[in-house]
Parts: sequence; structure tokens; C-alpha cells
Amino acid sequence: MDAYKKEFIEFMVDCQVLKFGDFVTKSGRKTPFFVNTGFYRTGAQLRKLGGYYAEAIKEKFGLDFDVLFGPAYKGIPLSVAAAVAISFGILCNFFTQEMQ
Repeated sequence: MDAYKKEFIEFMVDCQVLKFGDFVTKSGRKTPFFVNTGFYRTGAQLRKLGGYYAEAIKEKFGLDFDVLFGPAYKGIPLSVAAAVAISFGILCNFFTQEMQ
């Protein structure tokens, strides 16, 4: 596993975003871990998070793309943080209406 991936997991635990235990998802599935990105609460955390996302995007796709999409609601700040970390002229599109 790449070093940045290990660091990312440790970062998630430090921010209390990734928790281990016995959890049940909304669909009723049991899982030994739970991720809640709502626990990223500071600018410093978002800056670091964007760096991890940018690294993963570059590793998977390189820089050969022109749009990041952030689905409502928690996906919007995640895509913005990644776009800022990548720091070049890409579009960030957001979808803010929920499907009824």
C-alpha cells in the first residue's frame, strides 16, 4: 500500500471520521467500521483531505480530466478540497437538489 494511503487512514482515525466497532448501516447491513466525513471540521483538515484526494486522483487518472463532480451534500466540499489541492483550472460541478 502506498504511504499516502496509510497516512490517509491514520488521518481519518485521528479526525474521528473513521471509527471501528459494530455498526449497522441505513440499509441494515452490519459493518465493522463507519465513515462520517461530517467530522472533518477545520480548514486545516480540509486542506489535508484535499491533498489525499488529489494524490489519489493523480495516481488513477493523471491530470487528463477537466471536471470534478461533487454530489450533494458531503461530496461538494470533498470535490472543492481536491480541486484546490490540484491547483489548476478544472471545473467543479455540484448537484444540490435531492431526488424525490
